Amino acid sequence: MDHLRYSGLPFEEQRAAFLAIVSADPLIRDALARARSLDLPDWLVVSGALYNSVWNHLTGKPSGYGIRDVDLFYFDDSDLSYEAEDVVIRRAAAHFEGLPLPVEVRNQARVHLWYPQKFGQPCPRYTSSSESVSHFASKTHAVGVRYEDGQLGLVAPFGLDDVFSFRIVPNRVMDNQRTHEVKGARARENWPEITVVAW
Repeated sequence: MDHLRYSGLPFEEQRAAFLAIVSADPLIRDALARARSLDLPDWLVVSGALYNSVWNHLTGKPSGYGIRDVDLFYFDDSDLSYEAEDVVIRRAAAHFEGLPLPVEVRNQARVHLWYPQKFGQPCPRYTSSSESVSHFASKTHAVGVRYEDGQLGLVAPFGLDDVFSFRIVPNRVMDNQRTHEVKGARARENWPEITVVAW
């Protein structure tokens, strides 16, 4: 099986392949359908569940292999309280019940409020879910998918070639070296085909 068959192709071909792979994956298809009906503002299914599903497809592994959870972002700056986000998290928990993996729901309008305490450094105040994706520790992880006018839309600020090249590349926009290295090492355990580019 040629796991690198989409590496180096033009972006539009990679985009079509990426969306075809994730929409055919039963776990992702179900998560996206449920996220769509939850109807949160500016929602995005992001990161690991997506690129891990692509790697599983390209290496012949089963759906869900190596995936810890599904990350669902939304953006709502009308109420930045923890309580408002918690209401959404609890509503989502009931909505996603029965999905084989937990769904982590986070309001990206609030990240700047808790990030410094958790990670010891400031975080910009994001203006959208897509903007927060561009601040992930690795460029490879910066992918998001959602329904737009009935079609699957893709957010990929750094393109898709790193995903299809099985290459985890640092994103130095913030000091996320530790996250990049920890996630890279864990990914290599599941997909030994991966190369982790040093910070």
